[in-house]
Amino acid sequence: MLRYLPLVLKSCWRNRRRTTLTVLSVAASLSLLGVLMAIYHAFYLSDPTPEQALRLAVRHRVSLVFTMPESYGQKIRQIPGVKEVMMQNWFGGVYKDRRPENLFARFMIESDRIFAIRPEIQVSEEQKKAFQRDRRGALMSRPLADRLGIKPGDRFTLQGDIFPGSYEFTLRAVFDSPDAADLMYFDRKYVEEGLIAYRRGNVGMFAVLAETPEAVPRIARAIEDEFRNSPVAVKAEPERQFQLGFINSLGNVKMFLLSICAAVTFTVLLVTANTMAMSARERVREVGILKTLGFTRETILGLILGEAALVAATGGLIGLLLASALCAVVRQAPAFFTPLKTLMVPAPVALGCLGVAVAVGLVSAFTPAWGAARIPIVEALRAEE
Repeated sequence: MLRYLPLVLKSCWRNRRRTTLTVLSVAASLSLLGVLMAIYHAFYLSDPTPEQALRLAVRHRVSLVFTMPESYGQKIRQIPGVKEVMMQNWFGGVYKDRRPENLFARFMIESDRIFAIRPEIQVSEEQKKAFQRDRRGALMSRPLADRLGIKPGDRFTLQGDIFPGSYEFTLRAVFDSPDAADLMYFDRKYVEEGLIAYRRGNVGMFAVLAETPEAVPRIARAIEDEFRNSPVAVKAEPERQFQLGFINSLGNVKMFLLSICAAVTFTVLLVTANTMAMSARERVREVGILKTLGFTRETILGLILGEAALVAATGGLIGLLLASALCAVVRQAPAFFTPLKTLMVPAPVALGCLGVAVAVGLVSAFTPAWGAARIPIVEALRAEE
């Protein structure tokens, strides 16, 4: 069949404007499909990092809005298999204003435990000690510090909302991490000291480090059982599952992504089907001539299907390049969920998108190709151009 490739290429290029527009339409649709599938893969199919596989998140069983007593931390630490426990609160607040470029995640943590809980954080020993010594010190991811234009030693202010007040910080350490999102950490004692008595000693979440990944499910069950009959029941889950649960609180994200993917695929099908139907109608006499020259039905069917597959595959390849560029843009945008900071089009997604493009091209072209291949020679030769 490869010997007919020049003929297929010539047929594709016979109407350059239509072929170009079809390729661009498929490319635009496949670029969107590629980004959506990459996001779906990052959220639901990618494996957690070795560090994430060791961590659990413990929160109030009802909602993240509610807090837990900090005394729970000591009880969790006594459960067999637990290596370290850290108290953590979402701070919220406002940096300068509420414009998107000034949005980033801000967490109150225990500065003497953060590096044990998150060993993937890479920071110089000098900056680490400076951060731990300064109660008002801040620890930022390098992408965030670069975006805000803040260097170690610079001061900045956050206006609290969950924790009302004006809080001044000094950037003491900038860290690197393979999956660093836009994150800022600071010691929770700084805020705790300024709270009224009844608001002190409350924790939004406990970050728990297990000794082995195999121990994580057992530790999660033990933690939930420990506080099952307490005034404040808790929910313990692996860190990655907790992150997905936070995303799903926005709605059925999985169904939303799959629905858009289905709509995009259907759009590609319509575009390609329309092009191939027009192409088949215009080439009825040409099909008759090919039959008089000895071309079989199967060969003619293969030529038309090959043309459709080539057009769709070309659009798919261009779409994948556009999808990779869009993923690069997403990586530069502010993001709280770490997989978005490393978003890319992995090989399985690329092959899947390309397969969808080719399959849609073949399906859309089959009916007009089959009709053209079956038309009698005399009827084909009598047809008008």
